[in-house]
Amino acid sequence: MTDHPPHDNAYKHLFSHPKAVEDLLRGFVHEDWVGQLNFASLEKMGGSYVSDDLRDREDDIVWRLRLQGSDDGDWLYVYLLLEFQSSVDPQMAVRILTYLGLLYQDLIKGGQVAKADKLPAVFPLVLYHGERPWTAALDIAELIETGPASLAAYRPRLRYFLLDEGRVPESDLDQPDNSIASLVQIERSASPQAIAQAVAQLTEKLRSPEYRSLRRAFTVWIKRLILRRFAPAGELPELQDLSEVNSMIAERVESWTQQWLRQGMQQGMQQGMQQGMQQGMQQGMQQGMQQGKREEARHMLRRLLARRFGPLDAATLARLEQAGLEQLERWTDNILDAQSLEEVFKG
Repeated sequence: MTDHPPHDNAYKHLFSHPKAVEDLLRGFVHEDWVGQLNFASLEKMGGSYVSDDLRDREDDIVWRLRLQGSDDGDWLYVYLLLEFQSSVDPQMAVRILTYLGLLYQDLIKGGQVAKADKLPAVFPLVLYHGERPWTAALDIAELIETGPASLAAYRPRLRYFLLDEGRVPESDLDQPDNSIASLVQIERSASPQAIAQAVAQLTEKLRSPEYRSLRRAFTVWIKRLILRRFAPAGELPELQDLSEVNSMIAERVESWTQQWLRQGMQQGMQQGMQQGMQQGMQQGMQQGMQQGKREEARHMLRRLLARRFGPLDAATLARLEQAGLEQLERWTDNILDAQSLEEVFKG
C-alpha cells in the first residue's frame, strides 16, 4: 500500500462524501449531461486495481451514479484523480488512460459488466491545486506522434476534465450552497481575514444536520492544511466541528494577521539585507520593507484583475512579477476606469 501525504488523505476524506462530489460536478463541470444525473444514486466504489501482470496500481476515488429515469442500468462512473504534485505531470493523459483500462478490467472481472454488454461511460476529472498553471496535454492523442495519415484511425483518444483551482473564475466561486466553491476560496485566501470569511460562509452552507460528517471532514482538512500556516499543530485546540473552527479563527484572526504581517516584513527585510549587505544594513532594511510593500501590492492587484477580468494568462502574471511598486499602484488605480485588461496597463 502506498503511503499518502496528509494533504492527500485529507482531500480524499472530503471527496468520500456524496455532497462534495455533487457540489464538484454541479458547480464546476458546465456540461449539459450533468443536469441528467441522479445524484441520489451516488455510490462510492473500491479504488484499487491489479493489472494482469500483478503490478499494483492505486487510483484516487471512483464514484458511480445513474442517469435520471434509469433504475436498472446506465451507470456513469466518475473518476476523481486528486493531483498534489508541486509540478505539472506532462504524462497525466497516459496515467488516465492506464487507470481507465484497469477500471474497466476490474468491472469485467467483478461481473458488473457482462461480456455481451457495452462498457459504462466514465468521466475522468483531475483536481489540481498547484501554484503554477496546468500545462499538460488534456488528451492522450496530443502526446502521440501523428505518423502517416493512414494511421490516424488507430490513434487513441481519451480526454480528461481538469479543475485547476488556482485558475477557477471568480464567478464560479459565488455559489451560495456549494461547499467546493468555499474550498477553493479557502485555498486561494492569502490572509487570515479572507480565510475567516470563507470558513464562516462554509459553516453556513453546511449547517444542516445531514452534513455533520462532511463538516467534520472539512474541519480536519482546514486544521491540517490551512491553519498550520499561522500556528503549529501543537498550538491548535482539538476541533470537532466547523462551528468550532469558525469561532476559533474569529478569536485569533487579529493576532494571526499581525503575525502574518510581521513574517512578511521579516522576510522582506531578510531579502533586502542579503541583497544590500555591501551597501549597509540600513539600506538593506529599507529595501526589505519596500519589497514587502511591493509583494502586498502585487498580490492585491493580481486578485483584483482576476476578479474583474477572469483568470490571468502567463504573460500577464510575468508582467506583474517584473513591475515595481509605483507601477503596480498606478495599474491598481487604472482598474477603476478600465474596460479591458489592456486598458489597465496603459499609461
